[in-house]
Order: sequence, then C-alpha cells, then structure tokens
Amino acid sequence: MFESVKQWWKRLFTSAPVDEGEIGAEEAEDTAEKTLQTTTEAVEAARDALHDTIPLPVRSERLASQEERWRMLTSGALWAGWRSDVGQVRQHNEDGLFVFIAEQESDHPLIPFGLFILADGMGGHQAGEVASAVATRVTAGYLLDKIYLPILLGHDRSGGQASLTEVMQQAISTANTEVGTIAPGSGTTLTCAMIVGERLIIGHVGDSRAYLRRTSEADKPITLLTRDHSLVHKLVEIGQLTPEEAAVHPQRNMLYRAVGQGDTLDVDVMSYPLRSGDQILLCSDGLWGEVSEPDIWQIIEHASTPSEACLRLTEAANMAGGNDNITVILVEFHPQ
Repeated sequence: MFESVKQWWKRLFTSAPVDEGEIGAEEAEDTAEKTLQTTTEAVEAARDALHDTIPLPVRSERLASQEERWRMLTSGALWAGWRSDVGQVRQHNEDGLFVFIAEQESDHPLIPFGLFILADGMGGHQAGEVASAVATRVTAGYLLDKIYLPILLGHDRSGGQASLTEVMQQAISTANTEVGTIAPGSGTTLTCAMIVGERLIIGHVGDSRAYLRRTSEADKPITLLTRDHSLVHKLVEIGQLTPEEAAVHPQRNMLYRAVGQGDTLDVDVMSYPLRSGDQILLCSDGLWGEVSEPDIWQIIEHASTPSEACLRLTEAANMAGGNDNITVILVEFHPQ
C-alpha cells in the first residue's frame, strides 16, 4: 500500500536522528502536522484562485483543443469522443463505458472495427458501479474474442458461424450471467454499438440510448435506434401516458429489463448499413433526461470534433441540473 501524504510528511520530518538539545520526536511530529496543514492550505488557495480566474467556457475550449489534437493523431475511418461525469447531485459515478477502435494502414489494410459500450448502473441497487463495469468488460471481451481477433488473424467467417447479431446477443447474455454472479442484486443498462466495415450492430437493454444521424441527407434525419425498457415508456406505447407526462413521472427511471436482473435476458439487437458522415450517439439518461433532443443535436452540429461535442453535452446536462451521472459517446464514420 502506498503511504498517505500525511504519513510521508511525518516520515520526512522525523526519520533523521534527533541530537540532544534539538526538538524531540513528538515536537517533530507536531512540526510535520503544521507544515502539512500550511502546504495543503496553500495548494487549495492556489487551486481556488486558478479556478476563479479561468471561466468555464475558456477551460472547456482549452480542454477541447487538447483533445482535438490527440484525436487528429489517431483518427481514421472512425472518429470518436467520449466523456463520463458524476453530475451535480450524485456522490459517485455508477456509469461505465468502453471504447475500442482498430484500424490498419498498409497495402492490405483490415476493415475498420470499432466497439463502443455504455452502461448505467442502476441507482438504488447494490453495487451499481460494479454491475456497469462488469457488463462493459465482459461484453467487450466476448465481442473482441469472437469478432475482432478472427479478423485480425485473417480467419474467414464461414457460413456455419454465428452471425454478427447472434454474437452480440450472446455477448450481452454472457454479461448478464456474470453480473448476476459477481454482483447479485445489482443491475445495469447496456447499450453497445459495434462497427465492422460499413455495418453497425446495436445491442441494447435498459434505458440508455443510441441515435443515428445521417449527415449526408439534406434534412439530416435523426433516428432513435433503441427503445427504453422502462415502465413509463411501456405506458406511452400503449397510450396510457403522453411523452410529456412520462418525462416527469415519478417512476420514469424504473426498468422492467436490465442486465443482471434474471437468469435469462431478452436483448434488442439491430443491424444497419453505414454511410459516410454518419454519426452514432450513445448516452445515458443523465444526458437525454436533462437536455432535449433538439438541443443535443444542435450542440453536436456546432462542435468542431466529437470530443468537443461530448464536453459541451456534459456541460449542458450539468447546467440543466445534473441530477444523474452523465455519460456520452459520439462516433463519426468517415471511410477512406
């Protein structure tokens, strides 16, 4: 175990031998305590002064600029940004995300591959943050093993192998079993976007969301790819609630389907062709529950990079109240 800063300061001031006539060990420890307190106060004062002199928009632009330079070094067919924030009300972050992008540049390149997973641990359940972490890791490990590694090693997918949608179903079902074993009583949403070449595969459970925006079309239609597995959304579907009533319903966060909540799990799996310029947005309800869809897409449209868009979206959700954890992943498809 690493020693604490306090222990380090004490050791620094008391480790040397003490000659007669000099201060004793107890006085040295008091000196260390006072020095530590003085140093801590100085650091906090400097941090507060720096915070006061840099307005939020300036800090955001600087961070976005730094992230943009990093993204430009690694961008290819898939440009991605992501961000997770605890929000303004919760004490800890129960959301989890996983991002994996693989591209090869050579005379015989591999097809682009991207894996983007978002999970929102269920508040009020035991170890929601554990559930989201386990679900993202297990799903990612299964898909990388069954889909990406064969591509990397040049193994052809024969007709007898499971389809991409079937593998997605199996991956999330495996995560469901693992969450139930490792963190019984917990639960999580899980929304996964896997890009293989020019094909998008979506796997979904819960009320996190996946959107697709076709920037190549004149009217730029935006499609919600997922369906919320919540009780209020079910009531909207059968006509007992309006969308406006559902948005403020006290049980709007209650799910009837989640990873880790049963031995069997019904997973929504969909497949779509991708076009150049397409944008895929994954987000937890900490974003879409606080910021309207028109505002979300306006922010994305005016951002210079996916990273900046994610930063701005997080800020907007926090300014709207930040009542939940906020997690967002934005991917753009630009085939070479």
